[in-house]
Amino acid sequence: MIKDITIGQYYKAESVLHKCDPRTKLLLTIAFVVVIFLCKNFYSLALMAALTVIAMLISKVPVKMFLKSMKPILPLILLTAVLNIFYNTGGEILLSFWKITIRDKAVFTAIFIAIRIFCLIIVSSLLTYTTTPTMLTDGIEKLLKPLDFILKPTSFRVHTLAMMMTLALRFIPTLIEEIDKIMNAQKARGADLESGSIMQRAKALIPIIIPLFVSSFRRAYELAFAMDCRCYTGGDGRTRMKQMRFTYRDLLVFFVFALIFAGIIVLNIKFLPVI
Repeated sequence: MIKDITIGQYYKAESVLHKCDPRTKLLLTIAFVVVIFLCKNFYSLALMAALTVIAMLISKVPVKMFLKSMKPILPLILLTAVLNIFYNTGGEILLSFWKITIRDKAVFTAIFIAIRIFCLIIVSSLLTYTTTPTMLTDGIEKLLKPLDFILKPTSFRVHTLAMMMTLALRFIPTLIEEIDKIMNAQKARGADLESGSIMQRAKALIPIIIPLFVSSFRRAYELAFAMDCRCYTGGDGRTRMKQMRFTYRDLLVFFVFALIFAGIIVLNIKFLPVI
């Protein structure tokens, strides 16, 4: 299960999404999250799902990577769907036994929310699959640059925030790999991590958490020392080897998304909402 988490990984490929400006991808990811919550029926949601599938195909990222990113979240999606089925009281009764009543609107809502979560996870994964941590840092810094005028009286800068966010994202795969190694080492020593009561399993995690914290602090110290040795001083006066520029490709992507957003509004007005 630990190896199936692919959040924060970058997949190298030659695709339109890889070549897009990181600012474009950040803005469109935020816009996608907003727009998909504006979907009120299956027609508008189907349009967003189609956009998600097209983005997956254009990115040239293997489908198995998306499936691996879904696997750890699947229990949460199933739990959300089941809760909606049992606690939604609208619509006609499909099935009733004992104290449990399942209605058609509850089933539709559960499916609707599951599809929405799947789309959100895939699009969020696409951002990191198609953007390197360095470009992601530069994109976040450029987008948040106006905040420097607000933060000017303080010593805190937008570049520091962008660097912190990207380093956290970058080290997710590293920490996952470290957890997997520690768990395998503990199992080789005879530790039982998969059986027993909840309290016994919680106690069994202590030999994993402590080495993980020690390893994390050691990595943080080594990274800080390496940055200090390279005379890293932050964003003031810092130059970049690769300059970010908006191209026709970015304009085309924005135009397509604007058309889809207009389609979402029309479909929401024309058809009855599900939720």
